[in-house]
Formats: sequence, C-alpha cells, structure tokens
Amino acid sequence: MKKLLLFCTVVLSILAAMGGVFYWWWFKAPSTLTAAVQYGERDGKPLLMDVLQPPNPNGAGVILAVSGGWKSNQDPIQPFLIAPFVRRGYTVFAVRHISQPECTIGNIVEDMKRSVRFVRHHAEDYEVDPDRLGVIGGSSGGHLSLMLGTCGGPGDPAASDTVDRESSAVQCVACFYPPTDLLNLGASTENTGDGGPPKSFKKGFGPRAENLEDWKVLGRELSPIYHITDAMPPTFIVHGDADTLVPLDQSERFRDEAIKRGRNVVLEVRPGKPHGWPTMIFDIIRFADWFDLHLKNTHDKM
Repeated sequence: MKKLLLFCTVVLSILAAMGGVFYWWWFKAPSTLTAAVQYGERDGKPLLMDVLQPPNPNGAGVILAVSGGWKSNQDPIQPFLIAPFVRRGYTVFAVRHISQPECTIGNIVEDMKRSVRFVRHHAEDYEVDPDRLGVIGGSSGGHLSLMLGTCGGPGDPAASDTVDRESSAVQCVACFYPPTDLLNLGASTENTGDGGPPKSFKKGFGPRAENLEDWKVLGRELSPIYHITDAMPPTFIVHGDADTLVPLDQSERFRDEAIKRGRNVVLEVRPGKPHGWPTMIFDIIRFADWFDLHLKNTHDKM
C-alpha cells in the first residue's frame, strides 16, 4: 500500500509539473504590450486597441475583434486567445468597439474598418506588412471578422484624415460560429418568426430595425453572406453543430455561397458543441495554422 501511495504521489507530482509547464507555454507567451492605443473616435468617445508585439515578429498582423453580443469591454485580453499567434511572431491588435445599443451595430462595423485602416496606416511603426493582415473573432466578433473579409475595401482618397484613405481589406479570416445571414435566422433562439432582427439585439441595430421593410434593407447590408465577392480572402470557420444561438446553418450556407464564387472557405464542424466550449483554445492553434498558410511572407511564396 505504501508503495502504491508513493507511486501515485510521484505520478501526481509529474502531472502537476507537466501542467505547470503547459500553463507557462500557453499562457505566458512573451510580448510587449502597448495598451489603449486610440484608433479613432465615435460620438466623442475614443476607440481603443491594445497592441501586443512578439520578441521576434514575422511581419504579419492579426486583428482580434473583441466582441460578444456586439459588446466590448476594456478588460485585459485573456492570454490564451493570442498565445499561439504571438509565439509564431504575429503582432496582435486587440480591437475594442463601443458596445451596442449605445452604438449601432452598423457603426460598429464601420469602426472595425477604421481599426484596419489605422493598423495599415501605422504598419511601419508596428513592424507589420500592410498587405499581410488577418482578423479573428467569435460570435459577434466572427460576424465583424466576416464583414471585414467581405466588405473591406479602398478608403476615400480625398479624406482629410489620412487614416481614412487607407484600405480596410484584410488578407485572411478565421472565426468561431459567426452570424452570416441576419435575414434568415433559421432555428436560432433569436428568431422572432417574422423575418425581423434578432430579438435580443433589436435596439442594437438602431431605428432602422423598428420597421420590417427598413430592416430588410439594413439586415442585408449587415449580413456577410450577401457581400461575397471574388476578392474575399481565405476564410476558416469553426462551428459547433449543437449551437442554438447561431445555428450551424449560418456557416454552412455562407461556405456554400462562397464556394460557388470560387472562394477558399473551410468550415470545420465540432460535433455536439454549443455556442462555445472549453477546448476552443486548441482550435485557436488551427487558426494560427491557417494564418501561417495564407499570410506567408511574399518571399516565402516564391
């Protein structure tokens, strides 16, 4: 019995040590933080992002849409969200927006575009290639990521603000369970059954969501599935098939429409997973793999 107890103690000690090593490796990726960088302004309030630079940058940038339910906060970014990227040399821009309903979701989309323009304008300052920018996010952050992937484009060359002259396009997208078609919510628990906006977020869409006819126009404007073009970048989506908030159908139909246009969209389905699951941290490694594949240095592609 004593030998058994000793053996168990040794095994537990080894497992604890391994857990400690894993914790350090995963959560303690070294980086230099520049907090609360202002990338714009909305209604007199600053729009802020945190910039995390790795010790050995690879020249590519990752924009993290800090958003859930189209709400954002100023809490520090959880290290596990960015560790796989930082360890591979990506500079991460954790972008926050003003939360709905204080800010309409349409304006949030515009502010996310502004963040990309800001990063591109200051690319040299952050040691990133302006033509090697990707975006990641989950749920509403996934929606915003796809809106950048489908609607990002040239800035206004006549804009007085030089940032706004830059393109808001990204070169790669990876996201979790994104709403893609706000006009066809399917089996979502947010479906009102009359074609209206998601019931918990109606105020967030602003006055145009009050009238069903106006909503049909607005909902289309804010649905990535209706903006797929030949310029859409490679896109990777992970979605659970037990998601009742944003049903898998949202990602499946988006993928199918994109493939019809000859675009590179990969959807990986997680059986039995709802709207979020603990092992998503390992899916983030898959996101980093996707970015490694599609954000290579130009010289690496030759």
